[in-house]
Amino acid sequence: MLTHHPQHSNQMAMPKLQVPLLFLFFFFFFVFLALTPSRAQTFGPPLVSPVQKDASTLQYIITAYLQSQPQETKLLLDLGASYIWINCDGYNSSSYRHIPCTTLLDEFVGCFACLMNCRDSNPNCGDSVCVLKPENPFQPSISGNEQYAPALVDYFSMLTLDNTGSIGGPSSSSPFTFIFSCGYKENLEGLARGVTGSAGLGRSSISIPVQASAIFHYPRYFALCLSGSKTRPGAAFVGTKGPYKFGRGIDLSKPLAYTPLLLNPVGKYSYPDLKKPSSEYFIGLTSIKVNGKAVALNQSLLAIDSGNGSGGTKLSTVVPYTQLETSIYKAVTEAFVKAAASSPFNLTATKPVQPFSVCYPAGNVRTTRAGPTVPAIDLVMHRNDVVWKILGSNSMVRVAEKGGADVWCLGFVDAGVRPKTSIFAGDPSIVIGGYQMEDNFLQFDLESMRLGFSSSVLSRGTSCASFRFAAKKG
Repeated sequence: MLTHHPQHSNQMAMPKLQVPLLFLFFFFFFVFLALTPSRAQTFGPPLVSPVQKDASTLQYIITAYLQSQPQETKLLLDLGASYIWINCDGYNSSSYRHIPCTTLLDEFVGCFACLMNCRDSNPNCGDSVCVLKPENPFQPSISGNEQYAPALVDYFSMLTLDNTGSIGGPSSSSPFTFIFSCGYKENLEGLARGVTGSAGLGRSSISIPVQASAIFHYPRYFALCLSGSKTRPGAAFVGTKGPYKFGRGIDLSKPLAYTPLLLNPVGKYSYPDLKKPSSEYFIGLTSIKVNGKAVALNQSLLAIDSGNGSGGTKLSTVVPYTQLETSIYKAVTEAFVKAAASSPFNLTATKPVQPFSVCYPAGNVRTTRAGPTVPAIDLVMHRNDVVWKILGSNSMVRVAEKGGADVWCLGFVDAGVRPKTSIFAGDPSIVIGGYQMEDNFLQFDLESMRLGFSSSVLSRGTSCASFRFAAKKG
């Protein structure tokens, strides 16, 4: 039986990143001492994980180690999710603890409700314990039909980064206590094969980077370098400002351009009488240029509406290709087709392949190490000199059908006319998807709330697939 907390009214607790880091550290430290078996927690090196792209689902997968005897666990990388959740059906650990209701930790975590009178001896059951919501972005959430599961405290670790910033591994010798949510087998529907949960990096007091920095006094930074390789992984870093050394010893922490990370005040758990901020990351895109020429856009679509949270530009690792609101999509694709038809590109579009609407015969498109030679797309940020440049490697997708079409397609899709995130919250106008992030280095500075970005690292003679992970022992 679930008893909903009146203060939450079945809604996500407000992100509490404003809590001072020192307070967070001691808060976690004493709570964990009380809730978990004795095991020393040391101040170790920063964390790192390979990020593998699943070819069939286009999802990005990280590796973590959970339970009292650490088990390798594959988790969906969800940039905007609030916390980790893991399928607890068959979860076998002697060290887990539930979070009691009506405690300070319950309040801090932002539990949705309290599970009562569940007597089975397994992690998905408990009496008077806090519950969270295991969210799968590929399963639609239906109001009134949400599923909840107990929050746990248990051991968690990742690979570690050496002090030169150039090698990842081995896994931490001292797993640390972490808060996460249980889930159920049915929550895995739509996730890549072998994935047993989700890793949340979003704006939340219990996301991976915030918990790690609170426990170990790491800098509140994390970074992503998603790989464009079909076989070799990229890398995710937690708790370090750099260096991040990739192939040829190139440190991708510099140079970076910076733009503020914006807070959307109306998240998907908002109600008319109570707004809850989004856990997603937004940036302040102000214009789009194609081949150096500004595209005429409805500027109001680029700003976040403080009333319903619609508009603006969101970053997402669970959307495979960048989504543009219909009027923006039409303007950008028309500008791209016009520029591509001109010199020096001289490209004529052919029959498109779904889900794309602009494609070119592969044999007509020249390629370089930065990808197909096509008009560049510039995402202009809060200042005209802060530009995320999208070259052919990130704008064009190769589609080669057996016995059929072989084309390069513009890798943007039409998101429709402002669909709704939930009943009360609107959708962003632009969602920058995973493909457009590949082989771009992204550093999330949660101390100054800014995004550092590199544009394509291929032009520097390296790639996100070139980070070195130590070979597994045995």
